[in-house]
Amino acid sequence: MTTTQGVAAMPAGTTPPASPRVTPRRGRRKGLRVGDLTLPYLLMAPALALVLVLLGWPTIQLLFISLRKLDLSELVTGKMVWVGFDNYSAALADPEFWTITVRTLVFTASVVGGTVVGGLLIALLMRHVNPVIRVFLQVTLVLAWAVPIIAATTIFQWIFDQQYGILNKTLDRLGFHSFIGFSWFSSGTSTLVVIGLIIVWQAVPFVTFALYAGLLGVPREQYEAAGIDGASGWQAFRAVSWPALRPIVTMVTFLSVIWDFQVFAQVWAVKQGGPDGESTTLPILLYLKGIASSHFGAASAIAALMLVILVAVTARYIQLLVRAREADLA
Repeated sequence: MTTTQGVAAMPAGTTPPASPRVTPRRGRRKGLRVGDLTLPYLLMAPALALVLVLLGWPTIQLLFISLRKLDLSELVTGKMVWVGFDNYSAALADPEFWTITVRTLVFTASVVGGTVVGGLLIALLMRHVNPVIRVFLQVTLVLAWAVPIIAATTIFQWIFDQQYGILNKTLDRLGFHSFIGFSWFSSGTSTLVVIGLIIVWQAVPFVTFALYAGLLGVPREQYEAAGIDGASGWQAFRAVSWPALRPIVTMVTFLSVIWDFQVFAQVWAVKQGGPDGESTTLPILLYLKGIASSHFGAASAIAALMLVILVAVTARYIQLLVRAREADLA
């Protein structure tokens, strides 16, 4: 019997057994197990399934209906009349559709711009005023946000009333006597201006609080350093505040576009798309085609075209997010 240091004793002349090989465990990929790779998808699966059920299936149904002639008679009898893309062709060939589309886009851009600019200015104001005024502004914003849509619309109709509105009386006392008996709802442009003010008044609080939260994340030391370097207020905003606010501004702008593009209640409650259809937007046209006239196939085609516009806006938003992420990584 011979022994060597560190090796178990074995009979002379025998070969030592081969050391066992350590085989890598299956399922490992770059240091991650299969469970690590599939767990996020498993956690998201219930939410994705719910989204597909609640949003995906109605969208598919909408697309199928847009390819049919579905008027009141077909709805009652259950008759399936397929017309292909005729509903889309009729909508795209209608000059009124393009007029209303351009009006909706201009109206949406104006309202979103007013909302974001107003919210930004109030957020900056709350950042610099004393705490008492800040609390007063915050309470006022919350109260404006809490007013129901129809109630707020009714209040604005009283304010802009032709005979008894407080706005015309105030303008008259300020010397603008031409506003005595002036009708703010006599044209589509002035009607949309009033509707836009209603929407901005109720949308500004959300934007303000979102931007103010972003401003609170900027350390005061950065503003102090900018002041020491001799930066003006505008230069401090560009160098310190804007980098923190830019992603939030992008987010609230995107959300405002989606919400304001499909505004219905305020437009319908004020003038029902009047006078003479001059304040009609795409959601109002969708209602008039579908519910009022029972042309559900044509209305579904208009809804699908609205969906395409929103998808294009969403794609642009995602593109901006990717670019911002790449800029941060660079």
